[in-house]
Amino acid sequence: MVDTKDMALKPANEIQDLQYFGEFGGVNPSISDSATYTFLAAKTMLDTFEGQAEGCYLYSRHTSPSNMLLGEALAAMEFTETANVAGSGMGAITSVILQICDAGDHIVSSRTIYGGTYAFAKNFLPKFNIKTSFVDITNLEKIEAAITEKTKMIYCECVSNPLLEIADIRALSKIAKKHGIPLVVDNTFSPLIITPQKMGADITIHSLTKFINGTNDTVGGVVCGTHDFINALKSVNDGAAMLLGPVMDSLRSASILKNMRTLHIRMKQHSHNAKYLAERFEKDGLTVVYPGLESHKDHELFKSMYNAEFGFGGIMTVDAGSLEKANELMELMQAKNLGYLAVSLGFYKTLFSAPGSSTSSEIPEDEQAAMGLSDGIVRFSIGLDNDIERTYQSMKKCMETVHVL
Repeated sequence: MVDTKDMALKPANEIQDLQYFGEFGGVNPSISDSATYTFLAAKTMLDTFEGQAEGCYLYSRHTSPSNMLLGEALAAMEFTETANVAGSGMGAITSVILQICDAGDHIVSSRTIYGGTYAFAKNFLPKFNIKTSFVDITNLEKIEAAITEKTKMIYCECVSNPLLEIADIRALSKIAKKHGIPLVVDNTFSPLIITPQKMGADITIHSLTKFINGTNDTVGGVVCGTHDFINALKSVNDGAAMLLGPVMDSLRSASILKNMRTLHIRMKQHSHNAKYLAERFEKDGLTVVYPGLESHKDHELFKSMYNAEFGFGGIMTVDAGSLEKANELMELMQAKNLGYLAVSLGFYKTLFSAPGSSTSSEIPEDEQAAMGLSDGIVRFSIGLDNDIERTYQSMKKCMETVHVL
């Protein structure tokens, strides 16, 4: 392992410095293609059940060698003690919430979060008498005012989906610590770019489906945190991850681990392309939201938190004016091979969707309006295009054709 004093500022180095050998000397670690594992002594099996046999594997719903290696890499990237991977981002999110909260508890959450997370908190958790207050995450006074004696966590996204609001992780951490509750941060939009643990977050979550995997061929999630918390998640007696069973397949885990090796290159290109397009479209007179624009209300806050070499991320929004115009634009851009009209993000091709009628459709229309999510907003996940000027000219032509520009 390379020993440098500024490693805390370079998460990509943490990934690069991981060295794994395959069983027969392969440059990629061997894939553990087993659901269960044998023991040479019965007592070792007992010790493993009780979490006291480090390095021993019990059953792949608990963990596997392939999942352990991926978790180790993700923990290194996020500067946490360890991590536990899951079969989806929602598997990671729901496990964390149900591990921390009991019946009668309360959550303070950002009002703008992924639609699936919102639906889980708004519609599913009340079955267990767990309530959620959805608050403007940029208003620290409202966040603190929403905390009660029943509150068990503050939940937010570093860069919110889909409005791209920026959470002040340092300030939120101070509030959480003041009240003795954890700050849980979804960092899906900004891997490598923002390192929540450096600023006081207690638990970091990712949907691995997105930028980290990068090829949109699998779903996955991860929870990064302390040994104590991750061990509790995996407890055979009362661990949410173990008992709910959101396990990741070892073959997929191995694939994501390989893709992590190029994450630093991809994030730089996503960010470069998104900033280029955002600046050009804003200059053309469009309403563009992108953290890298000086017009973004949280631009300076983002700059105070980000690892600058990776830029401002690959997500931007453009307001087409109406859902009809948004749909017409997206259909034309897909026909012109500029990307795909599809949900998700972090792909090597540009993806675009109207979040009000797709990824955030779980949020009622009146609440969408209150948070500023108009039906004409198009969310772009900008791809890895090599000639971004050509992409800009083609997108601009599409916008002119449908009279968005």
